[in-house]
Amino acid sequence: MPSREQLDLFVPLRGPIAPRDAQDLMVWPFFSLAKSRRTRPIDFRMGDVAILVEATHEHGMATIWDADVLIWIASQIVEARDAGLPTSRLIAARPHDILTFTCRGTGKASYERLKAALDRLQSTTIATTIRQPERGRRHRFSWINEWRECSDGRGRACGIELVVPDWFYQGVIQAQWVLTIDRAYFGLTGGLERWLYRLVRKHGGRQPGGWTFDLPHLHLRSGLLWPRKRFAFALRDIVQRQALPGYTLTLFAEHGRHWLRFVRLPENRYDRALRRVGFAPVDKS
Repeated sequence: MPSREQLDLFVPLRGPIAPRDAQDLMVWPFFSLAKSRRTRPIDFRMGDVAILVEATHEHGMATIWDADVLIWIASQIVEARDAGLPTSRLIAARPHDILTFTCRGTGKASYERLKAALDRLQSTTIATTIRQPERGRRHRFSWINEWRECSDGRGRACGIELVVPDWFYQGVIQAQWVLTIDRAYFGLTGGLERWLYRLVRKHGGRQPGGWTFDLPHLHLRSGLLWPRKRFAFALRDIVQRQALPGYTLTLFAEHGRHWLRFVRLPENRYDRALRRVGFAPVDKS
């Protein structure tokens, strides 16, 4: 695997771009959904899929809000790839660009929170069987191999450089493994609703009848430490508020089990065009 010195530097594009997410990150429990520090591992197994996420006591586990940095990276790589430009795992970034893309503030506190997110992404380790050619084999990595603050000749800060792991990069560079997401996603404040939106976006797709999951399955997929009763209560609140952009949610009981159904809302061509260039449609309600 190439060292940092052997990688070409990828300089992201400027201007509005559509947010994209890696499908593997959308459907499996890779991140803490809590705003409080989590150090207890996520140890998930389902069929041939195994995921172990481990955190340090110093920084805690990377959260679903920290994953916004990876969405920015994925979006930049896809935009450059589609434009026929070279990309790389070594990325130059301006914190201001990441913060504005993910709808964050750009004050000093926001920059400090971004650096804390980078620390969590770098210190969290993942071991997974996903996309491994041999059954049962695991790939171990961190979301960011390394990152550093850069300065100009006068010692003034001029951005950061970071290296993403090959596992993540390969999942982004392949067109079939990336989906465009609604920019309103960044306005979702709860960890559970953020995770649920990503899962719904991956599975809801364009199916006219939507998609259905039973609640125990959703609880397992979330990686949350909550008891199932608390999980169901939080899910009912999200359904009551209809909190996910672009989808209608319904809870129902059938054959002695509780289910969540999500159906994609119709979208006109004007709204689709706005999303394609990275803007959210105007709320007409």
